[in-house]
Amino acid sequence: KPQEKPKDSGKVTITKTFDFAGEEIKVTKEVDSNSKEAKSFLKQQERLQSAAPASLPTVSGVKRPSGMSSLLGKIGAKKQKMSTLEKSKLDWENFKEEEGIVEELAIHNRGKDGYIERKAFLERVDHRQFEIERDIRLSRMKP
Repeated sequence: KPQEKPKDSGKVTITKTFDFAGEEIKVTKEVDSNSKEAKSFLKQQERLQSAAPASLPTVSGVKRPSGMSSLLGKIGAKKQKMSTLEKSKLDWENFKEEEGIVEELAIHNRGKDGYIERKAFLERVDHRQFEIERDIRLSRMKP
């Protein structure tokens, strides 16, 4: 179940529980309190809190859910499943934080040796080559 802990710095900590290969995985994320994700999470929490008291009526004559089925309903609530790609991404993010290599990777990827920079360079070269060939073809055409 998601949990929320407000912080002093305007951040909201969101903890979600996922089911991955029969294991229970808890994902904790810290987001700004003004972000869409935080607002939707807080609305969801308010709905859950307002629905909880209504589900247990104390008025006599109203039947409450009986023992075993109620208990199984709470225990057997479906957890959101996590795909292999999401789990790999989560593991990679955790590894980067534990090893302290987040900044180093960001600096390396920005430089000449970064994969994204190389791909952008090759794309620019390919586009420039295409323009040169196009200009040559157009100049050879008869008016």
